[in-house]
Amino acid sequence: MINDLWYKNAVIYCLSVGTYMDANGDGVGDFAGLMRRLDYLHGLGVTAIWLMPFQTSPGRDDGYDISNHYEVDARYGTLGDFVEFTHAAKQRGIRVIIDLVVNHTSNQHPWFLEARRDPRSKYRDWYVWSRKKPPASNKGMVFPGVQKSTWTYDAVARAWYFHRFYDFQPDLNTSNPHVQAEILKIMGFWIQLGVSGFRMDAVPFVIATKGPAMRKPVEQYDMLRLMREFLQWRQGDAIILAEANVLPDTDMEYFGAAGDRMHMMFNFQVNQNLFYALAAGDTRPLQKALKATRPRPRTAQWGLFLRNHDELDLGRLTQGQRDAVFEAFGPEPTMQLYGRGIRRRLAPMLAGDRRRIELAYSLMFTLPGTPVLRYGDELGMGDDLALPERQCARTPMQWSTEPDAGFTKSEQPQVPVIDSGPFGYEHVNAARQRRDPNSLLNWTERIIRMRKELPEVGWGEFEMIRTRDPAVLVMRYDWRNNSVLFVHNLASTPREVSFAVGVAGEEGNLLVNVLSEDHSKAGPEGQHQLMLEAYAYRWFRVGGLDYLLKRSDIDTESVARHRRPRR
Repeated sequence: MINDLWYKNAVIYCLSVGTYMDANGDGVGDFAGLMRRLDYLHGLGVTAIWLMPFQTSPGRDDGYDISNHYEVDARYGTLGDFVEFTHAAKQRGIRVIIDLVVNHTSNQHPWFLEARRDPRSKYRDWYVWSRKKPPASNKGMVFPGVQKSTWTYDAVARAWYFHRFYDFQPDLNTSNPHVQAEILKIMGFWIQLGVSGFRMDAVPFVIATKGPAMRKPVEQYDMLRLMREFLQWRQGDAIILAEANVLPDTDMEYFGAAGDRMHMMFNFQVNQNLFYALAAGDTRPLQKALKATRPRPRTAQWGLFLRNHDELDLGRLTQGQRDAVFEAFGPEPTMQLYGRGIRRRLAPMLAGDRRRIELAYSLMFTLPGTPVLRYGDELGMGDDLALPERQCARTPMQWSTEPDAGFTKSEQPQVPVIDSGPFGYEHVNAARQRRDPNSLLNWTERIIRMRKELPEVGWGEFEMIRTRDPAVLVMRYDWRNNSVLFVHNLASTPREVSFAVGVAGEEGNLLVNVLSEDHSKAGPEGQHQLMLEAYAYRWFRVGGLDYLLKRSDIDTESVARHRRPRR
């Protein structure tokens, strides 16, 4: 069963082909370039690559406006290049998952072109139309402040079409059984070419009923079961990672009470409260979010992330919490987006402070779920706020000090490289950090390796340990008679904490630090006392003397020296 649920202990790395590595010198990344960097990714330790859209597209929304679901965009290569890439990744033990964008298409898609031209076409009902402008057309925009409406008049069709996103992305009528069959066909096509699953875009909108008379959309959850069954039939270990920013009381509807719907979901509730915790040094709302999202089927898994290709959405926080995050990480209007989020990358949000960056990633790798890393964040890449909307965090990968960061030989990359300031490619690049044993890149490689050696996080059940200090988070995971424990201090000042591990018998008396020699032995009353530096983190394996004797890599003499860590 463990082999089938590979995603439980995976490390996922998200990248865009067009901004990762350009092999042919035209200023756009491609699959040939990505092939050259597979050994880098293998060395980093990632076990799965998530590719953002690479199918044929006019490129008005970074590829999310697809005009052909069955082709690779010519800028990135061919279907043959894609198959060669998936094969090479498999040889290195790396799986590939791709974006499944089926809520909408480009308005240049042949389906839409025929639908607008001929009202008798079979494709007419593949989209959502209205003869008159619906009264609620000014509500429900995904991009408020940029979008003006969710309905646009088409002069050729002589009707209004629905679009939850931009006006050049007409929504598919996903209630139509022919559209649902086409979605399965798309999934089967890419499965056949070597992918191990999909990151499904905008899932709540995909499964919602749509139409001009729809006052309150109804979620068609059976669609999720249909997709799950199809994948299990085609390839038993293929998965769907759902993008669904929903409240915890509907999580089980997406997972399915029997675990028969989505395999994974991004945990937006934890993500937003985590950033509040980082901003305020207060873990209490984060602990509530962790408890609220605890229920899930045993085969289901959360996807844990810090930053992604979109803005940092803070819409689930209270106004006071949101203001605190804005003040700490995005105080300028140019850093904010859509009135609800921050569009910056993680490193500049944290002012390049290595302590805080490590703390944030230590949290991501040790909270319950599977970590999802954004390309370039292993280097601490920055952003270009001169670029519009979310493009500022989608700049090319910074490989070296060569012109244009070694990303391309072209003098005009399609997306400009960050070439100035503290996050410019001359200061932040993979080549320099590979040679520096203390770099963020090498730290990330070590932390990924250790995370994969602690399957308790992905497979086990967690408990939060009381410390009486809201700035300190202590969590224990138990799985197959083994336990691990993690301590994080989110405060800007040192903290001394005392706690009991909560494991019966002698096992809880010893905490073996897996990242250093800073072990901890409990006092006479079974309490561990730790002195934590500002933004400190500790990763412990819970074990007694028998555990130490089995581990040749642990210096038993050092345990006595670290009964209480040095101040």
